[in-house]
Amino acid sequence: MKNFSSISEFTLSGFNELIENRYVFFSLTVLSYHIILFCNITVIFSIVSKRGLHEPMYIFLCNLCVNALYGTAAFYPKFMYDLLSQLHVISYTGCLIQIFVIYSSALCDFSTLTVMAYDRYVAICKPLEYHSEMTNHKIIKCILFSWLAPLFCVALLVLLTSRLTLCGSRIEKLYCENWAVVKLACSSTTVNNVIGYIIMIVYVGHAVLIACSYIQLIETCSRSREGKYRFMQTCMPHLLTLLNVSIALLFDVLYSRYGSNSLPQGLRHFLALDFLLIPPIFNPLIYGLSLTKIRKQVMRMFFSNIVVVF
Repeated sequence: MKNFSSISEFTLSGFNELIENRYVFFSLTVLSYHIILFCNITVIFSIVSKRGLHEPMYIFLCNLCVNALYGTAAFYPKFMYDLLSQLHVISYTGCLIQIFVIYSSALCDFSTLTVMAYDRYVAICKPLEYHSEMTNHKIIKCILFSWLAPLFCVALLVLLTSRLTLCGSRIEKLYCENWAVVKLACSSTTVNNVIGYIIMIVYVGHAVLIACSYIQLIETCSRSREGKYRFMQTCMPHLLTLLNVSIALLFDVLYSRYGSNSLPQGLRHFLALDFLLIPPIFNPLIYGLSLTKIRKQVMRMFFSNIVVVF
């Protein structure tokens, strides 16, 4: 019986069905990753370069885009390499690092969206207190919260996973996922399961806080035409982003824990990759197209560059 000390690498068997069309998938992946890089870097640079965008809402949006670059960097380069490789393996240490980066990024998305919901709540429901409430010190604390809490939670999960005795090395996915590694254990996984469910409950609590803030926001905004316009302008992008991230993470959790092999392979791969593909592309697009200041700054940047070129 193998234990953790004798397993130096894992086999990613999810690639077996992609071999025939590997070049098609590689081309689509390269295109997707370049779109992710372009969209997120454009929004980040727009916010950083324009002093008028150094406001809490835009700073949190910048944090969301930075996190997208952080999370996708742990998946796309390795995925593209595996598509062209004959061997689809990942080292034991590399697997744990991939788990840590991908899932800390996913939870950071949720934490950042919670902070953004709080910002919108104060801005719309308590406008006279906004500048005294959302100080630079408060903004820094919110950003630290959105990063440190996910990093701690996922680090704890990875530490517990690394202590398990494993009896196999075959992961039936396209990347390393914590539950997929835990299922290979020959020893008890009770502690891992309990901590995993506690973390899930904590982030469901985040969702409840966001829902409560939006109930207040809708009640406040429905009282006037100006309030309705402000809600549509600044809150609707956040709501769309929240639904996007929530659905993607829900698919991933349900697929990882309760997924059936009877589902078509293409659908299983889509469910597994949804939160690594959809939110990083659509989040900057939603905000870039919806927020007037971001849209104007992006247009100004591109037009100025065209003028310089010609």
